[in-house]
Amino acid sequence: METPPTPEPDQRLEARARAVGAALAAALESALGPLPERHRGPKLLGAALGCDKVLASRTLKALNQADPIAVLHAAPGPAPLRRVVQGAGRRGVDPAAVASAEAAIEAFAALIREGAGDRAALGAMLSAWLPEAREEFELRRKQSAYRALAELKGASMELDISTTWLAPSADGERIDVVWVNSFLGLARHVPRASVRFTSRRLGVTGSARQPVTLDGAPIEGLAGVRLDGYCTAPPAPVAVQRAGDVVHYVLAADTFGPVARYDLVYAEVNRAELPRAVPHGSGRRGYVYADIAVPAKALVLDVFVHEDIYPAAAPELSIYDTAIGGIADVNDRSRDLDRLDLAETCRDLGRGLAHAAIPGAPRYAALTEHVVARLGWSAADFRHYRVQVEYPVYGSQVTLAFQAPEARPASTSSACGNGGGSASPE
Repeated sequence: METPPTPEPDQRLEARARAVGAALAAALESALGPLPERHRGPKLLGAALGCDKVLASRTLKALNQADPIAVLHAAPGPAPLRRVVQGAGRRGVDPAAVASAEAAIEAFAALIREGAGDRAALGAMLSAWLPEAREEFELRRKQSAYRALAELKGASMELDISTTWLAPSADGERIDVVWVNSFLGLARHVPRASVRFTSRRLGVTGSARQPVTLDGAPIEGLAGVRLDGYCTAPPAPVAVQRAGDVVHYVLAADTFGPVARYDLVYAEVNRAELPRAVPHGSGRRGYVYADIAVPAKALVLDVFVHEDIYPAAAPELSIYDTAIGGIADVNDRSRDLDRLDLAETCRDLGRGLAHAAIPGAPRYAALTEHVVARLGWSAADFRHYRVQVEYPVYGSQVTLAFQAPEARPASTSSACGNGGGSASPE
């Protein structure tokens, strides 16, 4: 007879948590079930037990969960639960039921001590095993991080929309890349806080990068780059600084305070920016990304891909921590260590602009129509992918990677980047 495999440590901990959650739910139900207030709502139950409405509500929420992991996630801590059970004892509940509930609470406390260290750490573990809990857990912590970093950074924005268009170049060998960036509700909270957005090309040798406006004029200042007609707040006062292949858009130093809230919408066109194919046998992928350079309440990464570009499969979403290694190349497997395991998703919105609208950005749909019309494209030729993130982590990189066709013979690999919240392909 074969010996069954020993579960991995995380599997053993999950099994223990499920057992503790099931026992806790059963024991609490036995202790509270005899009370007539058990099914009359948290206010009456709290009054009966001598505790506040919030504690009674959390206890009832835990008892209403079907999944044992969800029971633990929703439950108050051991000390508040003991007060609940003691209140049931004072109401004359069978002492054996009270003792059983206290034992289950002690097992819960032991799970916290031995399995996680504290209640917050256990909550993180439970969220990994419960998808609906994971989303709530991550959102609350991302929101807290946003608030802290907006104060430390001294700047924030309401909505970061990074839009990339990938289309075949006229030579049939390369890709035209268009970046359209909408930074809405941009504010500097303290004087002299650095606020800048940067577009760049990474790792490409050969011809110099030549970004132009939608009208085809070289980018030397703000003329033709900014699209102020698609702002809802006053257009942000910015300066453009060129440094080789890098373009910086810097918020003017004298704007700060609660009344200094702006929008910044601008576009760059980069003709023949990238090769359409990767080296034969390399397995390399093309990718676009948005990196979070200013704390934002929400990020939308929109990617419009021409039907002749990366046609094989849907993109893969990855989110990287850039604190140590900087902007991540998805083809550098060592950067897998920097990937953040967050519950974000990519949606395929089909072809064209039917689903371009974004709540909070009333002029965005019109902006996408303007780009298509100005460049002489047909919107129906483009597949639309969207990643929408609430409170994106400051310093992270949200990336969509595409399977790319291979060239024969092998050509030189390349990469292109556009930082500061914009999208970039490789």
